[in-house]
Formats: sequence, C-alpha cells, structure tokens
Amino acid sequence: MIRFGLRLSLSGGREAAIRLVIIAGAVALGVGMLLTTLAGMNAVGKQNTRYAWLNTGTAPAAAGASADPMWWLLREDHYHGQSIGRVEVAPLGPDAPVPPGIPHLPGPGEYYVSPALGKLLRATPAEQLADRFPGHEIGTVGRAALPSPESLLIVIGRAPADLEHLGARQITQIMTTSPSDCSHGCYVGIRHDGMTIVLSVVAAALLFPVLIFIGTATRLAATRREQRFAAMRLVGATPRQISLISAVESAIAATAGTAVGFGLFFAFRPGLAAIPFTGDPFFTADLSLTVVDILAVALGIPLGAVVAAALALRRVQISPLGVSRRVTPKPPRAWRLIPLAAGLAELTWFIGRRPETTNGQITAYISGFVLILVGLVMAGPWLTIAGARVLAGRASRPATLIAGRRLSDNPQAGFRSVSGLIVALFVTSVATGTITTFVANRGAPRTDSVAATSLSKTFWPEEGPAPTADQIPSGLSAIPGVRSVTVVHANSGRKLGVGGQRGDARDWPGLVTCAELDRLKLFGNCPAGGQVAVVPSDLIGMRAFDLTNDTYVWGAAVGVVAADVDRQPVLSVVVDTTSRSAFEQARTMLINAFPQGRFPSSVGEWESNNAQQLIQFQQLANVIMLASLPIAGCSLAVSVAGGLSDRKRPFSMLRLTGVQLRTLRRVVALETVVPLLVVSAVAIGMGFLASYLFLRAQLDYTLLPPDGSFYLMVGGGLAVSLGIIASTLPLLRRITGPETARNE
Repeated sequence: MIRFGLRLSLSGGREAAIRLVIIAGAVALGVGMLLTTLAGMNAVGKQNTRYAWLNTGTAPAAAGASADPMWWLLREDHYHGQSIGRVEVAPLGPDAPVPPGIPHLPGPGEYYVSPALGKLLRATPAEQLADRFPGHEIGTVGRAALPSPESLLIVIGRAPADLEHLGARQITQIMTTSPSDCSHGCYVGIRHDGMTIVLSVVAAALLFPVLIFIGTATRLAATRREQRFAAMRLVGATPRQISLISAVESAIAATAGTAVGFGLFFAFRPGLAAIPFTGDPFFTADLSLTVVDILAVALGIPLGAVVAAALALRRVQISPLGVSRRVTPKPPRAWRLIPLAAGLAELTWFIGRRPETTNGQITAYISGFVLILVGLVMAGPWLTIAGARVLAGRASRPATLIAGRRLSDNPQAGFRSVSGLIVALFVTSVATGTITTFVANRGAPRTDSVAATSLSKTFWPEEGPAPTADQIPSGLSAIPGVRSVTVVHANSGRKLGVGGQRGDARDWPGLVTCAELDRLKLFGNCPAGGQVAVVPSDLIGMRAFDLTNDTYVWGAAVGVVAADVDRQPVLSVVVDTTSRSAFEQARTMLINAFPQGRFPSSVGEWESNNAQQLIQFQQLANVIMLASLPIAGCSLAVSVAGGLSDRKRPFSMLRLTGVQLRTLRRVVALETVVPLLVVSAVAIGMGFLASYLFLRAQLDYTLLPPDGSFYLMVGGGLAVSLGIIASTLPLLRRITGPETARNE
C-alpha cells in the first residue's frame, strides 16, 4: 500500500502534482519560520553569554583564588548616540586574570579595540574621539568578547594608582555567568526571558497564518480525495489501508517541505543575523540549531502531517458513504463574543487601578490582550455570518445574493482562511498604537532641541570632590560650534523652587542665576521677580519631553540671592553646541579634564536608547504584518482554488443555464473579499482599542494616531492579498466548461 500511495501522489496527474507542490511550499514556509525562531532564541543566549565578562565588576571574590588581583573599571561612553563600552584594567601581579578576546592584559598607555570601534577611530578626527583614550592601539578584541559584530568596546591599560583614584574595584576572576543567570546585580546584557517572550510572540504571530495556509493546502481538492477514498472503501479497502495511503501522501509533501524549509533557513541566515532583534545584530554563527532542534523539526513536522491526515479522514473511516452525508453546520452564536468582551472589560477595569508591582502589571495586561485575541478568533465566524447576512440582505444582484448565502451557510470555512490575519493585524495594531504614543510622549527629544544639542558633566559627591569654576577648561568656549558653557552650582540646602511652570515646586539639586538663564535663552526662564532658579544638573530635567518652545519657567529659590550662587560648590557644567563635531569635541575635552565618575552625556542620548528599543519592536511588528498579509492571501487563493475544484459541476451547470462568467467571478470574489476586509477592520480596531485602554491604565496617555507608513503597509498588504486572490479567478473559465457537466 505504501507503493500504491507513492504512485497516487507522484503519478496522479496535474491536480495531484499541484496539490503536492502547494502543501510542500506551505510546509517550507512554516519550517523556515520555526527554525528562524529557534535559532533566534539560541542566538540571544549566545549573545548574552558574551556580555558576561563585562559584568566582572559585580562578581564576588573567588574563594581561594590563586590569581593576582586586578583593578577593574567599566563605564559607558557615547559617540553620535552610539554606546561605547570602556573597560580599564591595571594588574597587580603577573597572574592577573585576562578577559576573553585578548591575548594578554594591556600595559599603561596601551589598549585593544573592537573591530567596529577601530574602524570608527580611523574615520573620526582624533579630537572628537581618539583623544579620550590614553595610549595607543596594540591589537583587536576578538569575537569571544564581542556580543555583536557592531559592538564598540575598548580595553585600556592603566597604572594601578590611576584606577584606584578613579574608583575602580579589585577583582580576582572574570565573570563567566550569563546575565540571564546572574544573581549578583549584573547590569550589562539582555533580559533573556523578556526577549524570549518577544521572539515567541513574533514566532506565534508569523506561524499562525502559515499553519492556516498549511491546513488550507491540505484541504485542496478534499472533496474529490474523500470521494476517491470512499470508492476504495466500497471496493474492499480497509480503514487502515486508506489511512496508510493518506499518510504517505501527506508525509511526502511534509518531508519535501521540511527539506526546503531547512534550505531556506540556511540561505537567509546571513540576512537574518543582520536584523537587530536585541538592539544589535548577531554573528551569523549565533543563529545555530541544536541537535534537539533539528531532530524535533525534521521528524516532528512529517509526523504531524501524518496525524493531521488521519484526522482529516474521519468521515471515510466511519463509513464508505460517510463522505456523502453532509449537513449544513449550525450557525455560530453570539456567545462567541464573551471572551472578547471580557478582555476589553479587564483592560478597562485597570484604568485608575494600575497594579503596583511589575509582575502584577504583566499578569493584568497580558491576560487582557490574550483574552481579546482569543475572543477575536472565536468571534470570527460570528462576525463573518453577520457580514454575510448584511451582504445578502442588501443584495441587488445575483452574485451578491449567492455569495452572501454561501457565507451564511458555512461561515467557519469562510473565516478559516483569513483567521491568520487576526494575530498579525492585532499584534501590529497594538504595537503601533502603543509605541507611537509612547515615543511621542517619552521618546528621544528632537535632534534640534536643547536636550539633544547640550551635554552635561555632573560632579556627584560620591565620585570625589567637585572642581572649582576656575578648573572648568577654558578651551570649551573656543571650540567652533559651542554656543554656551554654563556652570551650575549645588543647591546645598535643597531650597524649594516656587512659582514655576505648572506649579513646579521641586527641590532640584542645582542653582543658576536668573541673569544667566536670560543670557542663555535656551534653558528656560525665572518667574517674575526671581533672582535664582532651582534647576536640575543638566538644565533639562523632565522638560526634555516638552521642548516645543523654550519658555519653560523654573521655580525661584526661596531665600537665595544671586550673590550667594557663586559661593556654592560646583554641581555640573553644561555645554550647548550647534554641531555634532563640536558636541563630541567638547565631550572629549571634559572627559580628559574630569576622568572620574560618569562621562558627559545628553538627555537625548539616554532617552534615544529606550526609544530605539521600542522602534525595533515596531519593526518586528511591521515584519509580522508584511509577512502575514501575503501568506493570508495565499491561503485565500488556495481556498478559492479548492472551492472551485469542488464546485466545478454546480458552476458548470450555472453556465449552461445562462449565468455569465463575470457573475460567477463576482460570486467567488465576494466570498473571499468580504471575510478578508471584515476580519482586517475588526482586528485593527480591536488592536487600537486595546492599545488605548492599556495606555490609559498604565501611563495615563491618550492614544495618538499612527503615521502614514502604518496605513501604507496595511493597504499595500491587503492589495497584495487581493491581487493573489484575483490571480485564481481565470481558473473559472477552464474548469466550468460544458465538458465538465457532461463528464461528471
């Protein structure tokens, strides 16, 4: 029977060959996406492991360590918004531990750089970047120490006395524990669990429409196959033999699709590695598969196809005549809307009642989103029949009436082929609405705002004594492109500011005279009659997100006059610039003048990191939508082709009775387009509504409309899907001729 099944599959004519190719293609898509997801999760773990050594400063002292101690200091620097990891080391003996990626520790005046940073140093004027690093390059940091090909890292050798003065820590071992497993306060690395959840959601959103595609493809010409199998039963074939033949057909297509899927994964792996899922691209080798992954996919997919084939033949297994006993399924009821309503009600209830803990918030919101998504899938057939009844009730042409009645007869089948869109459009709409609103309210400031063009160096008490105003480099003002250099003094008594904008009465840590603010004209103003303003150390504070104008009013310091300000310790120096070159040159000068503590930076750089992560999540959501819409279109096309094949005789009879071909084409188009558009509209609407409820509950933000790119992507994806559907309509002419009615 296996040989007979192979013969039916491979020599069954054009129809069997087309079905085999379509199923194999659908399986190949699913396998490729599944392998990409598994490899992506493995890559996150590998990338995170290479972050481990950067957390060496948090490692506990090694018990009975034989290595010599070493001074260790890790700090973050920036260049043009890019983060630079700066590691400074000073061994206290010949047996000090050596970080990965370098052959030996650099001596004073020597350093190793990552390939990306080395390239940047060679392309950048020294006064903007290279002058920050004392000494000269002696080698390159190897891949073993680089989380990403684009990582900017430098390992600098210093004298022990210098690092001790800078607040370094003595260590006796290099951290090897992945940040995801670290229990010592590791702060460099990826939140592995969170990224795994994100990738899992992306995988589910991509796989769901592919699974629908596979299911639709396996039902291609299902009626004819079931009739053929029923005929075999009538001539003596046993249920076991029928199951074996069906399993062989399914296994051939699934095995071929699995092999092609592996080929697709390895062909596209270099391009996939360049996508910054975690904020940085992977090395190509990071996107690898374990033996368990390979075996699970290579064996599990064909086995699953066999099981699905067995389940699909339940009618034939029951009785040889079971395939001919078909009844109209019961129409879906309104109770299917209950999960959808429950999810919306849950998110609504948390407005004004936000859970206090992070875990509580995750549980509250994720469960609400899942309920809405499950509710959409469950409510899909009910929505389809509702749309079909409206279509049939308002029908003025035969095609509209026939399409509406057919959808009403079996709304589950009409919805099934487009259900893959639910996940894609819902996830994309939620992500787009949430991220667009968050970035607009809390994202990186405008590149031309003072929050992005100014940088500050703050002298916190725990980092050592603050300099005097005379020690601020006079060369800062001489840099071409520097607009102003401002010294902010400490608000030692934490004087309260009064009369500020929107009742601002914060006890900011800094003081600046109102005359100085008037001179600067970019950092806000004092209230009328004030002499001294209470300000943050960077002269920006939370107003970084409200810089549509520069009329912000700081609170006036109570009981402080202008003459008292210069007698207070220096808190920070703020440099405002008009160009990126001046910005980086001023940063280099401040780093060299004040090497202790955290390096100078701008508010814009800190906030752009958060905004960039959100934007990357948005890009993932866009990938979901752009990939899912054409796949859903393919599912519809296969569904249309299968439906046409199963209805060749009825359509042929209609043509014989005088129904025009364009009327039949209009029937088929309406049967597919109505579910597609209804599902798309409802999924997008529910996504934006869920996003609105989440933003109100968690952040008290009002949902902002997405930009035009979202609508272009949705419109383009739907246009592609409709084009795929239209490509199947020419089949009607070939399969509904008079010979079909005569022969069948």
